[in-house]
Amino acid sequence: MRGWIGIGLVVAGLGLAGCPMPEDPPAPEPATRAVEVGPPPEMPTLTSESAVVFADLALHCIDTEYPNKTGQVLAGPDEVLSPRALHPAFYGCFDWHSAVHGHWALVRQLKTVEGHPRAEQIRAALAPHFTAEVMAAELAYFQQPHHKSYERPYGWAWYLRLAEELRTWEDADAQRWAAEVRPLEELIVERLIAFLPLQNYPVRVGTHTNTAYALTHALDYARAVEHTQLEQVVVQRAREYYLEDRACPADYEPSGTDFLSPCLEEADLMRRVLPQDEFVPWLEAFFPDPAGPSFAPLREPAVVLDLSDGYLIHLVGLNLSRAWCLLGIADALPADHPHRAVYLDSAARHAEAGLALVSTGEYGGEHWLATYAVYLLTDAGR
Repeated sequence: MRGWIGIGLVVAGLGLAGCPMPEDPPAPEPATRAVEVGPPPEMPTLTSESAVVFADLALHCIDTEYPNKTGQVLAGPDEVLSPRALHPAFYGCFDWHSAVHGHWALVRQLKTVEGHPRAEQIRAALAPHFTAEVMAAELAYFQQPHHKSYERPYGWAWYLRLAEELRTWEDADAQRWAAEVRPLEELIVERLIAFLPLQNYPVRVGTHTNTAYALTHALDYARAVEHTQLEQVVVQRAREYYLEDRACPADYEPSGTDFLSPCLEEADLMRRVLPQDEFVPWLEAFFPDPAGPSFAPLREPAVVLDLSDGYLIHLVGLNLSRAWCLLGIADALPADHPHRAVYLDSAARHAEAGLALVSTGEYGGEHWLATYAVYLLTDAGR
């Protein structure tokens, strides 16, 4: 195994603020590294120790109003307001979508970690963000005509993931909060159903506008809450966008500020869309030789040379998102598939590289990376 023993203690041992910067990372291995695959590694889980680290990061950021990147369209001078005035529920964590998925990360931990050490603090922190008054203000913001596409699709996707987490949890607080987020949830679903037939081409990038990534969240949400219409629209568009794709250019990845892999996100979506007897031949045409040099850029974790740069640190998130995509792909393959072990081995190395740099004392990463760690370690997408 690649160092999973005590992974929670290793992560928890990293300082939450003001810690010394890690030493310069090693130079990346050659892209043509020979694939050495042993027994499938045991993947990490969210321990009590690491849960405290990730909860503290999210608890800190959801109420940290500044710095803040609002990303809004101003219709007039009366809209020049503070982030909290604009978004009384999701004003922290640097931007709206990070605030939303920071809330998700806290809910997800309460739901999956029995006896969470921060349970009382998490519930107390979330409660004022999920009241009828503040959620009505969030809805009103989205209802303004010039905000019709605000946070589409990344923020929309994470909001649906949050709503799903609350609606599928038999917990008194969660059910009350689910009712408060429902009006904006319904508006986003309505807009997504209307928008997808109009988006003629998918967006294939490694950042927020990636279409496949948003559709994975939307599809998981639709199936969890039994929204048949949304599920049908997403499945149809995914087939139309991606079914004929072949030989994804893995050697073009990663771009310098990616936190998503265009190739792997597409495959992670299609393993949800296609039954196994369709997915396996599709994947074998999409990634013809996962053990060969053409796939090497996706087997190797990305190297981050400056953790203080808010864009370059995206690559830490890339390692985490690649890990969960690779795991999902492996899950969708038959147990005896010849390339399953390659995907699992690469997932292990990406997870190890990403988890080591979630907590660095740099807010440019800490305001969002805990979410990606929680998503990976709790198997949220599997």
